[in-house]
Amino acid sequence: MNRLLGGILMAIGILVSSASGLCSAWFLSTMLWTSTNVASGEVGLLTILVLIVGGLPFVGGIGMILAGRSVLRRNRPERYDRDVF
Repeated sequence: MNRLLGGILMAIGILVSSASGLCSAWFLSTMLWTSTNVASGEVGLLTILVLIVGGLPFVGGIGMILAGRSVLRRNRPERYDRDVF
């Protein structure tokens, strides 16, 4: 059951972080390429806004990936017997 939960957490985390990261990167690059008509102060504020709005789901997705990884590694049986000698 732990392997299933860990795998689900990792899969959802990968989907969330990749979707929000790609969307933020696309929006930021589009905004910077078409910023000839926008004042430089507005570009900075919009960049901060994109990083806040897109960065929070990205960090949440990374957290879900790490949580799923720790669930997968938590109850792993040991491969080697420590009382060999």
